Parts: sequence; structure tokens; C-alpha cells
Amino acid sequence: MGLGKRMKRVLVVVAGAILLVVGVLLLVLPGPGLLLVLAGLLLLASEFPALERYVDPVRDRAMKAAEDSVSSPLRIAGSVLAGLALLAAGIVWGTVKSLPFSGWSTGSSLILSSVILFALLGWSYRRVKSRRESGTKASTDR
Repeated sequence: MGLGKRMKRVLVVVAGAILLVVGVLLLVLPGPGLLLVLAGLLLLASEFPALERYVDPVRDRAMKAAEDSVSSPLRIAGSVLAGLALLAAGIVWGTVKSLPFSGWSTGSSLILSSVILFALLGWSYRRVKSRRESGTKASTDR
């Protein structure tokens, strides 16, 4: 195995492990935990085929959670409000020096969390919308 392949494998394993650990932490904290667990598992399974048996169950649960997050206008509104609150908190933590852990390191991580939330919300919405449209087309074609 060449040095380049070994380095690529190490980077894939480290990135997969980080995604997996952060995803597990986000299962109890606010964030897209299952999607990150899935991403970490997919990366690790590319190097360790024995992990592939865990990918499908996690994928099913992650996709179900993504669909549930946009299943009603109330849930979408709640997610958007949470994202706006994270964005506002990030700006406040970045600018107000009297807060604990104030500064742009905390503020930027909150802002990044809101960007990730909005991106995943948009992805989930497009995915559910396209599935509904294809289901509607399939039922009208019969």
C-alpha cells in the first residue's frame, strides 16, 4: 500500500470517526445527529466493510427523522424559528463581551449551526416534496 493510499485511509477513518462521535453527541443535543451518524458510518464503511450492516437501519431512521421534521407547517415553522434563534444567538455571543464564553468563536459556531439547520431543512423539504409529487404522479398514472 502506497503512502498516498495509507494517508487517504487515515483521513477517511478520522473524518468518519469525528462525524460519528459528533452525530452521537447531537442525538442528545440540538442538531442533525442521525444524519451525521449516517455520514460517519458511510465513511467508515468504505474502509471497514463489516460496518455496512449498520448503514441501512441508520439510513432508514435518519430519512424518517428528516421527513418528520417537515411533515407539517408547524414543524417547519418551529425549525425555522430555531434556526433564526441560533443565528441571533450567534450574533449576540459574537458582539456582547459580558456573556459567558463570549466572542466570535462561540458566535460563529452558533451561526454555523443555524446554516447547517437551514441547509438540512431545505434538503428535507425538497426530498419530501419530490417524493410526494412522484407518489401523486404514480397514483394518477394508474
